[in-house]
Amino acid sequence: MSEKFTKSMARNIFIGGSLFFFLIFIGLTFDSMGTVPKSSNSDVLDANPQIASGKALWEENDCIGCHTILGEGAYFAPELGNVYTRLGKDGIKNWIKIQPLNIPGRRQMPNFGFNDQELDDIAEFLKWTSEIDTNNWPPNIQG
Repeated sequence: MSEKFTKSMARNIFIGGSLFFFLIFIGLTFDSMGTVPKSSNSDVLDANPQIASGKALWEENDCIGCHTILGEGAYFAPELGNVYTRLGKDGIKNWIKIQPLNIPGRRQMPNFGFNDQELDDIAEFLKWTSEIDTNNWPPNIQG
């Protein structure tokens, strides 16, 4: 090994290593795409306008600005991924109707003035969300 390590040798090692790991990355990407199941969420939203309307209300009123849903969102208010299993449709509708509670020292949810159809739509959206297989998330019933 009396040969000196040259710039061209370093360049060849760099290019060869980069090419090798790029090919590994491409291979793993195709493998992942083949094993991840296809999502049918858009199909459900297209097929059920009530769920789509509830999702639109969720987005328009920035519910995710305070609540988390399936772990995504702000942590100011409770997780809503399993609220349907906790309260049911009527419980969700009644809870939204009676806001704000005006309890001193407690965070307040505003009253958005939803009509009965909008409340039904939000409840259907939260029901649909609660039926998603989340591998037992959230970890407890309280969210």
